[in-house]
Amino acid sequence: MEQKVHLVLDGAAYHQSELVKNAAKVLNIELHYLPPYSPNLNPIERLWKVMNEHVRNNIYFSFKPEFTSAIKEFFDVTLPEVAGTLVSRITDNFQILKPVSSS
Repeated sequence: MEQKVHLVLDGAAYHQSELVKNAAKVLNIELHYLPPYSPNLNPIERLWKVMNEHVRNNIYFSFKPEFTSAIKEFFDVTLPEVAGTLVSRITDNFQILKPVSSS
């Protein structure tokens, strides 16, 4: 039997569509959804924050190609240089809470 894949997703509507759920079932993927309004639990949000710090903060781009070029440079040049510092932005301060019983 194949091992099950666990995939963590945010609450975007397209992640919760029947198409995604059915495909996951067929492919033996178990979907886990992050709680609403919890960007702190979503690692990609940290990457977007770093990208914004390096690409967009206090910069005006007159034309789309300039903006696109700046993003490409971030991923090609800057990200490899700062990748080691990203680890400090990831914390493992989590708690497991017991569900509230309805009595």
